[in-house]
Amino acid sequence: MKLRIATRESRLALWQANWVREKILAKFPKLDVQLVPMTTEGDQRLDRSLADIGGKGLFIKELEQALLDHRADLAVHSMKDLTTEFPPSLELSVITERDDPNDALVSNKFSDLNKLPDGAVIGTSSLRRKSQLAHFYPNLMIKNLRGNLDTRLRKLDDGEYDAIILAVAGLKRLGLKERIAQVIPHSVMLPAIAQGAIGIETRFGDQDTLQWIQHLKHAMTERELRCERTVLSGLSGNCHVPISGFCFEKRGKLHLEARIGDPDGTELLVAQQTGLLDEPEKLGKEVTNQLIKQGAAKILEEFRS
Repeated sequence: MKLRIATRESRLALWQANWVREKILAKFPKLDVQLVPMTTEGDQRLDRSLADIGGKGLFIKELEQALLDHRADLAVHSMKDLTTEFPPSLELSVITERDDPNDALVSNKFSDLNKLPDGAVIGTSSLRRKSQLAHFYPNLMIKNLRGNLDTRLRKLDDGEYDAIILAVAGLKRLGLKERIAQVIPHSVMLPAIAQGAIGIETRFGDQDTLQWIQHLKHAMTERELRCERTVLSGLSGNCHVPISGFCFEKRGKLHLEARIGDPDGTELLVAQQTGLLDEPEKLGKEVTNQLIKQGAAKILEEFRS
């Protein structure tokens, strides 16, 4: 039997696809598991911010087309790149256990955000990160930063930036944990929806493929991400809108915090609540409604205009 995994060609994406491959082979060692690497539109168009060229969906279209064309049997994604809607014939089949969801300050000169001087140049391509940084650190100069993880680190090392913001999970997966100057606390920077988790997409009802990947499911991570992604869906979220959210289980209950703000950090709305383990979508809707009551609709309207 052969199983083909569609993946982006970046080093981090290949790490994730190989991680899935190794987990499958550990349980089914006689299976022929192959990677199908490809370059996506999001990887090619680096001259502008994601928000300007169509959003995170640009990282998944080519992979989904490979599934639809039967050139691949499954696609491996960073969950934070996935939109909340899928083509009718495709589905999100597996969510793996979430790794570290946090954001990291990476700098060769400064050990934490509080030590960055006025006017320091900090790089990020994320509107979510820009919004929260601008809100809590209006003294910093935030500059757009695109490219894969290695490209971003090279630009930092070349002196184009005083610091950059990257996902902790990506740095750890590539053996670059030592580059982390500070794990940014949630009080300053709430993670992206579903950050740190890997998702596996397949053709709808493809039982021949599902049998090889069911053991990769992680029930609690799936429950937490269903809660977070309900907020994303309820606010019509994509990378055009600075939305963040994090759900975690503690003492048998789900705890969710979500934020939405202006890109310039002028306004940052925050909502949080606790709910039942078996009602993640309900908790997500309640927190979404809190944000809407605080004025989220006005912020959303500004992005649509």
